[in-house]
Amino acid sequence: MQILENNNIRLRALEPSDLNLLYRWENDSSIWEVSHTLKPFSLFVLKQYLETSHLDIFESKQLRLVIERKEDDEAVGLIDLFDFDPFHQHAGIGISINNREHQKKGYANEALETLCDYAFSVLQVHQLYCNITSKNEASMKLFQNQGFEIAGLKKEWIKTPTGWLDEYLLQKINNR
Repeated sequence: MQILENNNIRLRALEPSDLNLLYRWENDSSIWEVSHTLKPFSLFVLKQYLETSHLDIFESKQLRLVIERKEDDEAVGLIDLFDFDPFHQHAGIGISINNREHQKKGYANEALETLCDYAFSVLQVHQLYCNITSKNEASMKLFQNQGFEIAGLKKEWIKTPTGWLDEYLLQKINNR
């Protein structure tokens, strides 16, 4: 098995052919709250992003990978490392399974496990962190099942149309 694969999924680089998929997923306003997005992305902007996605993580400080099912090569979501700091050896991590029909099938769990292993063994990251709103129970369970621990609570951190949400900071330390 390859380093960016697990039993049912593989993590792969973005391809130019992913433009329309990325456009649809990034402009899904139902996930803007968790992605901190306030407006849609244009095809032009996403095309420019794809053209620079080949940059090394040490240069761009981020890595976005497509979560793909091995059985049929279907893209089911995205997983990111962001705010990569090679000196302090930490990075943020985020994940999205973008179609409801693909959620709760274990893809996010396998993708998160795979990217954590890659970050710790290949990138030599000391710790990963994520930010999860207090109402996102599924994400809390996912990350805690992968060994992330609550490090803090940011009160009334995220503004929504219906009010303020608290946001948890979770960390996973590389103990290898």
